Amino acid sequence: MKLLRVGPVGAERPALLDGTGVLRDLSDVVPDVDGALLADDAALGRVRRAAGAPGGLPALEPEGLRVGAPVAGIGKVVCIGLNYHDHARETGGAIPEEPILFMKAPDTVVGPYDTVLVPRGSEKTDWEVELAVVIGRTARYLGSEEEALAAVAGYAVSNDVSERAFQLERGGQWDKGKNCETFNPLGPWLVTADEAGDPQSLGLRLWVNGELRQDGTTAEQIFPVAEVVRYLSQFMTLRPGDVVSTGTPAGVAMGFPEPKPYLRAGDVMELEIDGLGRQRQELRAA
Repeated sequence: MKLLRVGPVGAERPALLDGTGVLRDLSDVVPDVDGALLADDAALGRVRRAAGAPGGLPALEPEGLRVGAPVAGIGKVVCIGLNYHDHARETGGAIPEEPILFMKAPDTVVGPYDTVLVPRGSEKTDWEVELAVVIGRTARYLGSEEEALAAVAGYAVSNDVSERAFQLERGGQWDKGKNCETFNPLGPWLVTADEAGDPQSLGLRLWVNGELRQDGTTAEQIFPVAEVVRYLSQFMTLRPGDVVSTGTPAGVAMGFPEPKPYLRAGDVMELEIDGLGRQRQELRAA
């Protein structure tokens, strides 16, 4: 299933994109697309039955309808740094022996077509197309990659927007360059794991102002999705609705020779992952 949330900021309602591309309203079936829904097999079953019933869900007119982040009430966003072989090569980074972890605040998450703000004082705002994993089962001390994949509800497109000077040149941890307002567009859909298929065979692409900048595949991941989820569960409890961003392939601005093409107000980012949909964001000054 392709689950999403539509409507004004703070007043989104649950929806579903059916197999014919028609947007369907889920408001009468479930209250929202959130961790409670993803952990509730009975509720998900109701959604599947309603989606499969002829005329079971009213259609929504997509024109002019804002698409929000596909998951409400995100508890935490956990990110993996330097998780693609080609990205490590372009930045000159050593291949990590264990996953590099950092966090993004949930309030950085915005819709897939919402405006992204270039922070005040920024000179090095950068893009990162990423495969986001949405957790559907509480995960503690998982013992195998099979258990890890069983805890995954589905996948989405994420843009891990970053300010490299804040991240790398201002001291402390990466958080300063990762948690600026609007720095995590997510969506358009949450594609359930059964429909998404093998998470290690997905193409990822990102364009800036129409120019292809990233063109990679999750097959290049140093630590695959199952290992990332298993590993994280040794250090923290993953709960339904949590989001894990699994790293970016080569092609970020930081990896280019000087002058590096960092983002400016007025630029447009477009990004997509096979089967998970496409995002578009215009940038403006904060």
